[in-house]
Amino acid sequence: MPPAKKRTRSYDPAKIRTAVSAQFGNVRQAVRALGAEQLARPARLGDWTVRELAAHVTLAVESVSRNLDREEPAKAELALLDWPFATAARAAGIADDTRQLAEAHPDLDALYAATGERLTEKLADAPGTRLLATRTGAMTLADYLVTRTVELVVHTDDLNAAVPGLDIPYDRQALAACTRLLADALAAKAPGGSTEVRVPPFAVVQCVEGPRHTRGTPPNVVETDPLTWIRLATGRLAWAQALKDARVSASGERADLSAHLPLMA
Repeated sequence: MPPAKKRTRSYDPAKIRTAVSAQFGNVRQAVRALGAEQLARPARLGDWTVRELAAHVTLAVESVSRNLDREEPAKAELALLDWPFATAARAAGIADDTRQLAEAHPDLDALYAATGERLTEKLADAPGTRLLATRTGAMTLADYLVTRTVELVVHTDDLNAAVPGLDIPYDRQALAACTRLLADALAAKAPGGSTEVRVPPFAVVQCVEGPRHTRGTPPNVVETDPLTWIRLATGRLAWAQALKDARVSASGERADLSAHLPLMA
């Protein structure tokens, strides 16, 4: 796991809580309208169906409530920038839990309703400093909620890709937080100042070892849009394909990020 050497970006806790609830609501509204044929479609996550992917979204959000029910750990173990690199080890267990959840809850809207109610109830009096014993390690509630924006935005994109015309909207604050966390994770994984990565309008980071840029136009620049960046960072899109499709612009000898992607497998 790469060390997070750079200072972690701060997030407004109230806005993050609102963003998590808003994006979960966006997904619920879309899932409610899906028919049996659409739910049986394959998702782009291994052998998951859309039904299993939709169930997984509730699992990702319910983890907040479940961890608030558990005893508070003695100390934090995971910083926010460590989280993207710590998720792969838990993938198999999460996949098994997702399949079981989908089988146990044929009424997805009822599952979404219960999950949303639990989240609202548990967050009502929980301070952001409260430690949670998460799957990946103990971390604060405030930090964990930022990671939920990544789960929600990434899987919103997965659902939109699996069901043509679904077009679930993205809460702006959720999209911004997801983009920024993954951009900062790149800077932590590939520390340096030779390359500037721009993801307008949400993030600009310096990364990659080499001569540090100080003024004027940076010699190495990568620029893309938020969803393309998120797909690159999470392995949904290959660097070479993004360049071929002109979804990324990269100039300079140190602008090739393929060695550092994906951040989350």
